[in-house]
Amino acid sequence: MLLFSFYTLIFSTMLEHVTFYLGMVLVMLLLIILAQKIKVAYPVLLVVAGLGISFVPGVPVLNMDPELIFIIFLPPLLYEAAWAVSWKELWKWRRIILSFAFLVVFVTALSTALIARHFIPGFTLALGFLLGGIVSPPDAISAAAIMKFVKVPKRISSILEGESLLNDASSLIIFQFALIAVSTGTFDVQNASINFLWMLIGGVGIGLLVGWLFMKTHKLLPTNVNIDMALSILTPYAMYIAAEEAHSSGVLAVVSGGLLMSYHRFSFLSGRSRIRGYNFWESTSFILNGLVFILIGLDLPEIVAGLGHTSIGEAIGYGVLITVSLIVVRILSCYGAVITTLVMRNFITVADSTNPGWTTPLFLGWTGMRGVVSLAAALSIPIHMGNGAAFPQRNLILFITFVVILLTLVVQGLTLPAIIKKFAFEERDYVKPEEKVDAFIEKELATLALQYMRENLSEAELTQPIYKKLIDHNSRQLSGDEAFTLSEPVKDLYQHILDRQRQWLVDKNRSVMTLDEDIVRKHLYYLDHEEERLFLR
Repeated sequence: MLLFSFYTLIFSTMLEHVTFYLGMVLVMLLLIILAQKIKVAYPVLLVVAGLGISFVPGVPVLNMDPELIFIIFLPPLLYEAAWAVSWKELWKWRRIILSFAFLVVFVTALSTALIARHFIPGFTLALGFLLGGIVSPPDAISAAAIMKFVKVPKRISSILEGESLLNDASSLIIFQFALIAVSTGTFDVQNASINFLWMLIGGVGIGLLVGWLFMKTHKLLPTNVNIDMALSILTPYAMYIAAEEAHSSGVLAVVSGGLLMSYHRFSFLSGRSRIRGYNFWESTSFILNGLVFILIGLDLPEIVAGLGHTSIGEAIGYGVLITVSLIVVRILSCYGAVITTLVMRNFITVADSTNPGWTTPLFLGWTGMRGVVSLAAALSIPIHMGNGAAFPQRNLILFITFVVILLTLVVQGLTLPAIIKKFAFEERDYVKPEEKVDAFIEKELATLALQYMRENLSEAELTQPIYKKLIDHNSRQLSGDEAFTLSEPVKDLYQHILDRQRQWLVDKNRSVMTLDEDIVRKHLYYLDHEEERLFLR
């Protein structure tokens, strides 16, 4: 509720409708519970519910300031995603992820621009690229929500997660350049190329710099859990605003800075801060995503009202045309990426040189549902240009974006589970069963604990009951129902044991590429919980 109150303060025009928006949060939660019950991706239900609610008499019309859309929603969502993604998997599949995030996004934007200019009256190439930049990035949130119900190979989920981190940046760069071209009526290729490089290099550089400064702040200042949480809230906004003020990519700044801090999280945050941060950011991302999907449906009446001379039937037709082109281009691009990999395996080392068959590219292509970023980009189009004139085709672009989001979410979102079951994807990468990896890790951690105690305790100390208890139980057994009091010297010893076990896990994860990072993170989370329990004993 504190988070929601924060947004009501920012959206000053919404203050008179606080009760309504609080009600929307309740509706959102109930719909997500229903989605889990009937095993449907929650974004599908939320956007349809928002559309239905928008037709209820007396529902207030949304009047969101476009300039606030990006800065409120994108930084925290991107930051949380950067912390959640596996750097190891990101690096392993870097070539296909980069091709999807940059090359495929550009091809999608270009094809959208050409189709829009040819088939939609009043659309210039610049307006077409503006629309292309908006609708080109797929939304990984929707795909992730669906894949919770049906198991897919690790490599597919890793590629989708990595793509979603970077395709937002590339599509928004296209969007910003197109926005300038529409507003000024000119496009300087040389200037654009220089600005493009600065947006990439500057965005990454500023994100890394701000991330490093915040890590130093956490290390040098005598922070506690509450201060760490306050700093973590400020971090993504500082990265985004700093980069945007320098006219570079705020999205890339948040992604690069978030990845840096995630990689070094064990060097500057305590176990208690990591646990609280995990819970906070998971809840924050959950609320923000839910609100945005509801807003997609609620915003339709205002969009329709501004269509002007374009009839609702024509606008729907344009939306369907763009949606079909997006789906076709993405599927073709997926097959193109596979063909390129099969050719390039003769010249370079690729992550997997085997032929994935025809089903994997089709599935990756069908996961191209649009969502949060597309809506935020469309709503951020200014109502008026710098000379005071109305921004051309703004409401038609908004309506087409809405149709694209709705159709991809409903059509692709509802059919994706059936496709996954139909193709019955096999796990192509050999992965040890989780119970075997668990047993291996637990044995190694217990060995480390025993070794440390035998190296640092005298024979007399080893015979004391409390130390014998520590020797007889590994860290997981200590987190059970047994309750006993630890003295300060024992706590200090146990803290050092936990630190050594944690460092072993981090080093093992980085050195063994075949070790499943999800399992490693689970055990790191156990150790953080045991550290927190240590303070309570």
